[in-house]
Amino acid sequence: MNSSALVKHISECFIKPQYEVEEANKPVYLAPMDLVMLSVHYIQKGLLFTKPPSNSDDQISFSTPEFLESLKESLSHTLVYFYPLAGQLATQVDEARQESLVFVDCNKGPGARLVHATIDMTVSDILTPRHVPAVVQSFFDHDRAVNHDGHHMSLLTIQVTELLDGVFIGCSMNHALGDGTSYWNFWNVWSEIHMAKNRTDLVIPSSHLPIHNRWFPDGHDAPILLPFTRHDQFVSRYEAPPLAERIFHFSPESMSRLKSKANKDHQKIYTDSKRMISSFQALSALCWRSIIRAIRLPDDQVTNCRLAANNRHRLDPPLPENYFGNCINAITTTTTVSELHEHSLGWAASMLHQSVANHTNKALQDFLKRWLKSPFVYQIHQLFDSNSVMMGSSPRFDMYGNEFGLGKPVAVRSGYAHKFTGKVTSYQGYEGGGSVDLEICLPPHAMEALESDEEFMGAVSLPLTGY
Repeated sequence: MNSSALVKHISECFIKPQYEVEEANKPVYLAPMDLVMLSVHYIQKGLLFTKPPSNSDDQISFSTPEFLESLKESLSHTLVYFYPLAGQLATQVDEARQESLVFVDCNKGPGARLVHATIDMTVSDILTPRHVPAVVQSFFDHDRAVNHDGHHMSLLTIQVTELLDGVFIGCSMNHALGDGTSYWNFWNVWSEIHMAKNRTDLVIPSSHLPIHNRWFPDGHDAPILLPFTRHDQFVSRYEAPPLAERIFHFSPESMSRLKSKANKDHQKIYTDSKRMISSFQALSALCWRSIIRAIRLPDDQVTNCRLAANNRHRLDPPLPENYFGNCINAITTTTTVSELHEHSLGWAASMLHQSVANHTNKALQDFLKRWLKSPFVYQIHQLFDSNSVMMGSSPRFDMYGNEFGLGKPVAVRSGYAHKFTGKVTSYQGYEGGGSVDLEICLPPHAMEALESDEEFMGAVSLPLTGY
């Protein structure tokens, strides 16, 4: 393994929608759940592919220039549907009222950025080490950028990093424009367009086409103003501590066993309950208990488990899944370290289950009413703490269906964004079927303790990849 290899940037260009989009001439006003994201990081996720084998008949090898040109063409087509990603943020300040309006100017800036880079490493160099190599973070643009930087940076960058025997496609998208559901819908549509033989006549299913009409609470139409006149009043920078990062795999069978165990424990405690704990709630409970043990906190320490929740179906009336924007927040469950350790997996899972059940339309509307009375912007260092666990992303997102003519990806990896003690990012498992991969970030000493935790490692499966 070439552990000292560095990413070399070869070229870059900017991509605009293939043709002018009439709607792009209007500003896109950000909704409350978008504006709260202005000081957090871009979303950074990427897919690792092996290069296709040479054709045995004519020995035609993978052509990087042809692949890049094909990506540029398909990205230009895709931006017709996702046109806000080709613009930049803009702000209008009202000094007299001490307010500012932040919005997307779809025609500002040069467009989405596409970077070609290389590195003297193999796919095995990325996948074989026990911990994710730090160099993977260099496979993404917008390192350490916050969403407010979209005033002068691209709102979307695709970085194509060519390995000796593979290709990594890293996508950095401004989180003020969309959440994970929006992000992976962009990937899915882009891949579908890229794979189409005739892109001109391609018809994208209406269920996949993004809906750009932002949702605002009743009685609060666009635009929403922020009570700030300077960005330093609401923008801060976050620097992660030294962290070890590892991918843990949970097979469909392991997920089923966790669900069964959590429900049996739960029924022993709540004999009259008919609620069913989901497999992901059981997995989250396992992570919460195991990570808190590994961090070794005092018994009286308060600890939280936060679950990133898609609110589209929780609103009344619900929003469609292809709503492009942010419609998420974190469902928080709280207890003490001693309570978490003294009780069973099912007890912790049932607490998470109840928190999810309580996360209703009324709870969301109450949150938005409070925010509209006193708007604020999330700060990463305040949003999460080192005494808790945050379960981000979702194994429900279609990640491995994005092929780009390279075959099925062999792995999903992420960049620097939103890495902190106790951060857990959930991915689809390679084999599907309900399998889950968890990317866990912990200080090195805590990671070592987690890797020796009998309950946790007893549920971890041998990884299955396409490599």
